[in-house]
Amino acid sequence: MNSVLHKANTRGHANHGWLDTNHTFSFAHYYNPERVHFGVLRVLNDDFVEGGMGFGTHPHDNMEIISIPLLGDLEHRDSMDNVAVIKQNDVQIMSAGTGIQHSEYNKNKDKKVNFLQIWVIPKTRNIKPHYDQKNFDPGKRENKLQLIVSPEKDSEGVWINQEAKFYLGNLKKGFETEYGISQKGNGVYAFVIDGDITLNSQKLNKRDGFGIWDVEQLFIKADSDAEVLLMDVPMS
Repeated sequence: MNSVLHKANTRGHANHGWLDTNHTFSFAHYYNPERVHFGVLRVLNDDFVEGGMGFGTHPHDNMEIISIPLLGDLEHRDSMDNVAVIKQNDVQIMSAGTGIQHSEYNKNKDKKVNFLQIWVIPKTRNIKPHYDQKNFDPGKRENKLQLIVSPEKDSEGVWINQEAKFYLGNLKKGFETEYGISQKGNGVYAFVIDGDITLNSQKLNKRDGFGIWDVEQLFIKADSDAEVLLMDVPMS
């Protein structure tokens, strides 16, 4: 078993006034040679955007970009003519492929939006750009791991161009469960959105990240009411 621990207070941080962000992995002006990626998981940003502010139109290519709102509403526009608002319990993905342009703004002028911005290196390069967005019933992740991202197009999760699976769980204090790695060569990066858990004997707190690989089974215990994101991704 191999593992890497990223405590919440060790993340890269930048406050641009309109954007207050924490970077688990190297991003923009934050660079740490020991924290460039976890397998194909390239970016995990915890973004807080002030009311009415956001990211102007900018390009991406050959990257899987997942947005998970935790608080507030995020307005999306892109060069594929998608216009949408993503809210808490929604998950959005863009397979940038050969290239897209998009913008993301806080829909509301009177409150912040907080969302996780996640980038995954794609399995196949230069595909036709693809967009997907789904709403997920939070009741279906109470003391369960709810699939939200999947490489299988007919699954309940949004489709990703990679052999990766993401799960969200809302776990009550004292709840215990096991998780089996989806395929050989994958690892799991756990991000604690809220609360405290123990994962394979490692205690984790709010906004901590923990990557684990060369293992087949994970054992998860909620030490308090907790919300956790599991990202099961290829390590190469």
